[in-house]
Amino acid sequence: MPKRRTVILLAIGFVISASGLAIAQTDEHRNAIELFPVVSPPAPPVFTSGGPGIDVAQQPAGPPPTPRHTGIKAMTKRFVTNFKYLGSKENLFSVGAGGILALAAHPFDDDVNNNLVGNDTARKIFKPGAVLGRLGTLLGSASVVYAVGRIKDQPKVSHLGMDLIEALVMSEALTQTMKYTTRRERPDGSGKTSFPSGHAADTFAFATALERHLNWKYSVPAYLFSSYVAISRLPANRHWLSDTMFGLSVGIIAGRTVTSQEAARPFPVAVTAVPGGVAIMYVRQNK
Repeated sequence: MPKRRTVILLAIGFVISASGLAIAQTDEHRNAIELFPVVSPPAPPVFTSGGPGIDVAQQPAGPPPTPRHTGIKAMTKRFVTNFKYLGSKENLFSVGAGGILALAAHPFDDDVNNNLVGNDTARKIFKPGAVLGRLGTLLGSASVVYAVGRIKDQPKVSHLGMDLIEALVMSEALTQTMKYTTRRERPDGSGKTSFPSGHAADTFAFATALERHLNWKYSVPAYLFSSYVAISRLPANRHWLSDTMFGLSVGIIAGRTVTSQEAARPFPVAVTAVPGGVAIMYVRQNK
């Protein structure tokens, strides 16, 4: 029993800690996320050159500007054009982080599933996640937001709904491509479409799009809900722990990509050398 509890807590900890990284990026105050040991003095701020003799601190832009058109035609066009923003440095960081998390979780895949699948309490608690994180549920919610914005002529609302729909479309495009490329067997043996988790990717794409539009306080519950859905795939025996780890990074990439513009915000994460090691700095400042 103690071993089972340890494995279950380990699985939940993996997902929540990954969600915590996403939540940390919504803080409106300046932060530094240190992934390696750093000794004093503290790491200096990250600067980019603003011209001869001028250094400008990096900081991301605010919410994505509302486009002039949020109709069906404009949204359909963006389904295609959004993909040109996939190659950003921020997305490369997310891919790397997701890959590291998936590799770290992989050795625990069998133990986690064996313990969670046989735990009746966990199965009951997380059973609603299968429906709540389903593409139809999320797409229906996003469509309602979009329709309300269009009907009431509220561009900001329709823009949010449009980005939520686009985030789900991109998440599915990336997820399904990888599923049928990697062909990993599901733990229940039902098919070779296990990697990555679509539920984890879609819910994190939804949460990330919300984070870009709304105050960070609203994005915290969204990321926690996404973590719940991601964990729910384990006691259901539909995914391995490593599937969910990489799935959530796919979702973050999808959500941030569709809310990018041609004048994309500066990459807010940078690696900098400090005495005794290196630090990964995340910079966010109030407007």
